[in-house]
Amino acid sequence: MLLIPSIDLRGGRCVRLRQGDFATESSYSIEPAELAGRYHRLGARWLHVVDLDGAKDGLAGNLPIIMALARLKSLRLQVGGGVRHASVIETLLSAGIARVVVGTAAIERPGEVAAWLQQFGPERICLAFDVRLGPGGEPQLRTDGWTRNSTLDLAQAVSAFLGASLQHVLCTDIERDGMLRGPNLRLYRECLTRFPGLEWQASGGIRDRHDLTALEGVGLAAAVSGTAMLEERISAEELRPFLPGELSPA
Repeated sequence: MLLIPSIDLRGGRCVRLRQGDFATESSYSIEPAELAGRYHRLGARWLHVVDLDGAKDGLAGNLPIIMALARLKSLRLQVGGGVRHASVIETLLSAGIARVVVGTAAIERPGEVAAWLQQFGPERICLAFDVRLGPGGEPQLRTDGWTRNSTLDLAQAVSAFLGASLQHVLCTDIERDGMLRGPNLRLYRECLTRFPGLEWQASGGIRDRHDLTALEGVGLAAAVSGTAMLEERISAEELRPFLPGELSPA
């Protein structure tokens, strides 16, 4: 399983939210490029970048920073937040972004997004589905930076793309995101059982190497970690099995 460190951007700053609530924002003094360099030295070769302003408002307010990160060339970037149109994907890919994450549009306009998978290629697009568990434990979807409920559940949303060469899917349990309470292993087991041909990425709740080992045991392709990586809660030695590059000197 690949570990992908995450950088969340809001107003040009590195931040973290708890359970997707913008009122709970914690801001960090480290610059995005500096944080990306730290992750590269640990052995990361992929970086997940979220434009929170774009996710909430549909406006790519942190695009200049994302473009600067792409120019570093030391990391392959997986970028999302406010990707609602094919023109945005074209802009990001032409700037050197390796993979674009599509969330709200995949739920609201699945036919159009299926065409994007064909146009840009399944390796270049990752669909992101953010869920809150309903009363019966069913994963209900949220959109627009987790501010709106969808009438669809996770299985319905993923099923819409099974004939569209879908490859990469990122699933976030909102209740666990930023909370450091451990990932929802049951959720990801169900994802893999129902859709075993997809490369699933887990996000939300990672605390330590034990959580990474548990996610690997589920059979996930990748895990995205924000708070635990940003706050250096996992040592370099513990991260080594999940990062593909050799550790570089500081």
